[in-house]
Amino acid sequence: MVKKVIEPMACDGLRTICLAYRDLPADPEPDWDNENHILTNLTVISVVGIEDPVRPEVPEAIRKCQRAGITVRMVTGDNINTARAIAIKCGIIHPGEDFLCIDGKEFNRRIRNPKGEVEQERIDKIWPKLRVLARSSPTDKHTLVKGIIDSTQAEQRQVVAVTGDGTNDGPALKKADVGFAMGIAGTDVAKEASDIILTDDNFSSIVKAVMWGRNVYDSISKFLQFQLTVNVVAVIVAFTGACITQDSPLKAVQMLWVNLIMDTFASLALATEPPTEALLLRKPYGRNNPLISLTMMKNILGHAVYQLTIIFTLLFVGEQIFNTESGRNAPWMPRPQNTTPSSSTPSSSCSSSTRSTRARSTASATSLTGSLGTQSSVPSYWGLSLSRW
Repeated sequence: MVKKVIEPMACDGLRTICLAYRDLPADPEPDWDNENHILTNLTVISVVGIEDPVRPEVPEAIRKCQRAGITVRMVTGDNINTARAIAIKCGIIHPGEDFLCIDGKEFNRRIRNPKGEVEQERIDKIWPKLRVLARSSPTDKHTLVKGIIDSTQAEQRQVVAVTGDGTNDGPALKKADVGFAMGIAGTDVAKEASDIILTDDNFSSIVKAVMWGRNVYDSISKFLQFQLTVNVVAVIVAFTGACITQDSPLKAVQMLWVNLIMDTFASLALATEPPTEALLLRKPYGRNNPLISLTMMKNILGHAVYQLTIIFTLLFVGEQIFNTESGRNAPWMPRPQNTTPSSSTPSSSCSSSTRSTRARSTASATSLTGSLGTQSSVPSYWGLSLSRW
């Protein structure tokens, strides 16, 4: 029966259940707690195969993960043949590839020494090719997660994400870098141990989480590149201009205006960009990679040189290019010249007291404008406005 019925069903991805019965006497009543006695001399009725169909969006989601540089491994308690068939349907393994598909008993035999202790060197020989771990216990799942995290075989430390819904998955979810718990079928223990809860219990939501995570990382990198480029140019222009022309080309108000534009509109434009499928076409960044990469440094220096070339050209030879006067070392307001505006004669129709008051006001205004030494229309306006009071 095992070879002709159970194994063919398991190879088709079916979970087999055996239905059997036994006639028991009513008196005396059997001891139902004694399972060894109850489950003997049973008569088999049939073997039923139950299929848990794969969701239609799961194979496409797994292909996106693999294209994004994420290795998907299945750790399950099903039979090895059932697990292998489900993995083929999902696209985790493909015929002809060099992969490893073992059960929990074989896994423990390979990773433990004769004393029964787990050795990291033994795990490093298994996990790179391991794709399916069947008939596994919660301890096997935790051991595999810990072995991949502690591995030094790869150039960079591996980032491990684990999905789980049961109470026994708590240790593995806690040990993983990112733990995904099921929001519908997951237990409270699994939700507490996880980092992210999938409200729809769908694997495709993991792909969305990866997309959003990469989008946030890229947005931060873009904002830093823009900020550093503008700051480098502003500092060099202000320092060089102050040393050569004895005056900073950028005043305090202009610097504040640049920072205002740079910290608001630029940050909003770069930080609110929605994620796209193109983010899944590249490999993931390493855990220890610097936030400012070599490409970012090249872009910062290249844009800084370009902007500095234009600004210094306008600063030092701009008056020759545009045939205009140089505004270097110019005052904020035009310099007034020493002239005294003539005061108007009071009307004869006014009383003597009024004339004397206006005369004193006019004289004080005249002395004020004379001390300022003004000629332009602006100081004259000051003198007239003062004489009215």
